Amino acid sequence: MAGSSIGQRLVLTSFGESHGRCIGAVLDGCPAGLELEEKDIQKMLDQRKPGQSLVSTQRKEGDIVEILSGVFRGYTTGAPIAMIIWNKDQHSRDYDNLVTKMRPGHSDYPALVKYHQYNDHRGGGRFSGRLTATHVMGGAIARKLLKVTLGIETNSYTVKIGKISMSEKFDSKMKNAIYQNEVRCPNPKTAEKMRAAILSARKSGDSLGGIIESTTTNLPVGLGEPIFSSLESDIAKAIYSIPSVKGVEFGSGFAGSELYGSQNNDPYISKKGKVYTKTNNAGGILGGLSTGMPITMRIAFKPASSIAKKQSTIDIKTKKQAILQVQGRHDPCVVPRAPPVVDSLVSLVLADHALIGGFIKPVL
Repeated sequence: MAGSSIGQRLVLTSFGESHGRCIGAVLDGCPAGLELEEKDIQKMLDQRKPGQSLVSTQRKEGDIVEILSGVFRGYTTGAPIAMIIWNKDQHSRDYDNLVTKMRPGHSDYPALVKYHQYNDHRGGGRFSGRLTATHVMGGAIARKLLKVTLGIETNSYTVKIGKISMSEKFDSKMKNAIYQNEVRCPNPKTAEKMRAAILSARKSGDSLGGIIESTTTNLPVGLGEPIFSSLESDIAKAIYSIPSVKGVEFGSGFAGSELYGSQNNDPYISKKGKVYTKTNNAGGILGGLSTGMPITMRIAFKPASSIAKKQSTIDIKTKKQAILQVQGRHDPCVVPRAPPVVDSLVSLVLADHALIGGFIKPVL
């Protein structure tokens, strides 16, 4: 099964299945000399883990990370960093009726065909959102590496659930409020409305989607490579590895397509000898390279496909229509658990490009 690794100089390899013995990650290419311990990774894993509130799945996983290699006396050695999380709370029997009945909106059918029924279907197997914990294992290290070496920081947060949106623009003063509520929205009043909408969807056996916004600050100018290794293309590829992601836009995005060039262009200005742009419709990237302005992006998540409502499907054994009611414990909305995953993947791409471009040395 290809496609389990991402990166050129900083390479993350993900392994495991939703209901297997464990899930894990190997991060290769991290510079030697980065102070690192398990609690640095655990903090971000705790922000993503299931079973923390009524707006997420009730699967109770501690998601306790163990570092197996690549760290000695509290510092990275430059060797591959191997990490695992043991799965503790699988209810695999809930998936017995999914062997032949395909869940609408899920990967069950194409995976079954591609792998000739050898794939692990329990909990979605390799296609489960549970595997985003492996993104966070590597991403937490990349995030710390960027902060320590270049001062780069990424903050992702919920701006929309269903039709409920946060109206105000995010600023750095709001970042401490992101994890003060269950839905990860920095506005507490909007967060409460979002929470109510998710619980209403759950009560009716349904689900909701939403939008995550991400802002990365303190970037140097010139991070990235042109054409096929642009920051936008590499970040977008990484973000699309998150199950349920169906849209990514940078800066003014789709709204910019409605503007004149004179409105969408970002005029250059100078402050104390440093070059800025008056606006940031480019989202901090031009020609695939960082401009020094914040990288801003929005990510659209579809409603979770595993819902309790009865749905029409096909029984692939009989090739006849069937009624499916998904059992088990599922997120009524995946968006509240997504911000640390987005932070992680953005950080992995930026750290990879920082190593490629020589902004970060192989030994700190």
